[in-house]
Amino acid sequence: MTAPVRVLVCDDQALIRTGFATIIDAQPDLAVVGECGDGRAAVGLARELKPDMVVMDVRMPVLDGIEATRLLAGAGVPDPVKVLVVTTFNLDEYVYEALRAGASGFLLKDAPPAQLLQGIRTVASGAALLAPEVTRRLVGRFAARIRPAEGTKTDTALTPRELEVLRLIANGLSNSEIAATLVISQETVKTYVSRILTKLDLRDRVQAVVYAYRRGLVT
Repeated sequence: MTAPVRVLVCDDQALIRTGFATIIDAQPDLAVVGECGDGRAAVGLARELKPDMVVMDVRMPVLDGIEATRLLAGAGVPDPVKVLVVTTFNLDEYVYEALRAGASGFLLKDAPPAQLLQGIRTVASGAALLAPEVTRRLVGRFAARIRPAEGTKTDTALTPRELEVLRLIANGLSNSEIAATLVISQETVKTYVSRILTKLDLRDRVQAVVYAYRRGLVT
């Protein structure tokens, strides 16, 4: 049997923390290895317990979830942990800042339990939990912040086809939409996505979107 996904739950409200933990622990493929109520404790426990992923609130005392995410999964962090941000605030600014900090997904606390569990499994598998329409909205609103400085060169590590796939990812297309656009199978798209992430040392599609904008591959 495959070992269960080890999850750390961080939320400053004990009732929500307990609720999340109960839902997660009831699944045979998931296990809660720790709980905490602020971002600083989340960073400390994550480094101590080395969970597969962290379910992280945004607004917390001592250290907020965005900064905690940056310390655990941000650029340059050795051995980063996957983070799923779960919050009551459906604001584009929070989504953008969470993903920029290194989060691999974003959910609202009023999502049904099944969606929370699916989100945990999605992020744990290495995929990004961000619907294409959300990607499009965020890119449209915040792309100017991550556009490159003058003279930034595109990356030559990728083949022309991989660059094409990366541009489509950055424009918010799903695998099925990329497959239809390029007239290839979804399995082939998955292969290209995997190669792109490996070659560029990126964790997931969210990082791929930011990378593409920073390198000027899309406008």
